[in-house]
Amino acid sequence: MPDTDSSIPMLKDTICYEAHSNLYLNITNQCSANCVFCIREAGDGVYGYNLRLSREPSEDEIIKELETLDLTKYKEIVFTGFGEPTCRFDTVIHITSWLHKKGKHVRLDTNGHAALMYPGRDLVTELKEAGLDAVSVSLNAESEEKYNQLCKPAFEGSYRAVLDFTKKAINAGIKARMTVVSQQGIDINECERIATDMGASFRVR
Repeated sequence: MPDTDSSIPMLKDTICYEAHSNLYLNITNQCSANCVFCIREAGDGVYGYNLRLSREPSEDEIIKELETLDLTKYKEIVFTGFGEPTCRFDTVIHITSWLHKKGKHVRLDTNGHAALMYPGRDLVTELKEAGLDAVSVSLNAESEEKYNQLCKPAFEGSYRAVLDFTKKAINAGIKARMTVVSQQGIDINECERIATDMGASFRVR
């Protein structure tokens, strides 16, 4: 018979993890892209944390985990992790609102595809009203052609959606940053120009 010793502890999924004085939230492993440089292709996580989820945590489970932590010691609470957070957009909204009421600075790291996943919704307004402070949007290329080759998005028009999402966030008063992963053939200077012309800051990851 197989060993079914119930005393052997089950490994707990990583919902929250710490780095750079921030707290990061890993709420999904779903994604609307299949980027050639994705860290999921090289390992199971970052900073020594295993970020592969056996299942998606419920909102109650996320809040329960947050309630065990001293949130005052973190500079930012960041939705990021091993998937695209906006695949669970309503959860992002609800948890952002909960954190905002506690006076926390909240950032969303995103690929910018949310409008394609939830057509008809004013997503940026929802994020602003929930109390989101900042977004970091993955630009990753200076043209749609290169973007599609690198990121292999699930939706047609994803590159335009990235630009539109960022511009709407800036217009709504949400602090915005655009990022790229340094890859051969990517014009970093042109990517920076695209970001700064829009009013976003820029970072090479």
